[in-house]
Amino acid sequence: MEKAKVYFIKEITPENVVKLFKKLEKKLPGNVAVKIHSGEEGNQNYLKPAFMKPIIEYVNGTVVECNTAYEGQRDTTEKHLKLMENHEWSKYFNVDIMDSEKDMTLDIPNGKIIKKNYVGKNLENYDSMLILSHFKGHPMGGYGGALKQLSIGIASSKGKRYIHCIGKENGSFEDMFHVEQIKFLEAMADAASSIVNYFNENIAYINVMSNMSVDCDCCNVAEDPCISDIGILASTDPVAIDQACIDLVKNSNDKGRDHLLERINSRQGTHTIDSAEKLGIGTKEYELIEIE
Repeated sequence: MEKAKVYFIKEITPENVVKLFKKLEKKLPGNVAVKIHSGEEGNQNYLKPAFMKPIIEYVNGTVVECNTAYEGQRDTTEKHLKLMENHEWSKYFNVDIMDSEKDMTLDIPNGKIIKKNYVGKNLENYDSMLILSHFKGHPMGGYGGALKQLSIGIASSKGKRYIHCIGKENGSFEDMFHVEQIKFLEAMADAASSIVNYFNENIAYINVMSNMSVDCDCCNVAEDPCISDIGILASTDPVAIDQACIDLVKNSNDKGRDHLLERINSRQGTHTIDSAEKLGIGTKEYELIEIE
């Protein structure tokens, strides 16, 4: 597989997100789903809708989310829609909680841990997808980026629990946090592959490396950012863009780098990248193309 192209710009502005996307020369046809992270109530680090507005308008997309598998302000459609209103997503965009009605099942014939993925039925209403990810740490996955958005992010509430429970049907809340870590990461990669294969070539990825805490935007009160902002990346390869983010953190001279890397390494987070590459949905070999 030839090297993937990953475009990078240091200055983090809404306009530069659009500028990088244009570099991909990627047409997203038909109805475009834009996957964002709505941000749990109380979270201080998530990327705000005003920042995302230019790119979402540029692709004429619908903001999509799915309900969580744990208690909070996003575990039911009613509460999630209220939060989307409070966080001003619905002020600017059409919002779709994709598992608000039913689930649908995507097969993963070559999945290592799980052979199916439960996603919101509304996914079938879209022809293409833009994955807008806030790159940061994560309490369970080590880090959150494009692959996490593809897997846990797009899975329905039932699907999130299914991935966390490494394929155990009707797993309990407690089961989610008592599984073999490597298998959980591999299940995430399996789920991510189902979304990539579903949209085929009609998908693109943007990772924003700002407000980088060791915690995820799913935490109602996350630890404050520990490392300075690095930039924005764009690619058509989810493996390459996440690997590039990891490498940018490793190559940083920022004093907070080690704290973020400790979170990633202690959870063996890069195993998700390795597993996704083995499934054939991308490559860790990339060319980083910096844009002024």
